[in-house]
Amino acid sequence: MVRLSDLQAKKIVSISTGRNIGNIIDAEVKQDGNIEALIIEGNKGFFSLNKESDTRIFWSDITKIGEDVILIKKE
Repeated sequence: MVRLSDLQAKKIVSISTGRNIGNIIDAEVKQDGNIEALIIEGNKGFFSLNKESDTRIFWSDITKIGEDVILIKKE
């Protein structure tokens, strides 16, 4: 079983660029309880509450969940 709090402690890294994508702030869960997507915090200014800059990483884009990182196919 995977807990959201465990996933939030990991860095999200793109395998195509090697770039750190950001931090997990939320998850979208289907009615059957499976995670559909992870929500990655976008670049926000100090007073900005713009959720449109947040990024969705679909569970199907995850290639590997390691001890410290989550590797994804998306750039």
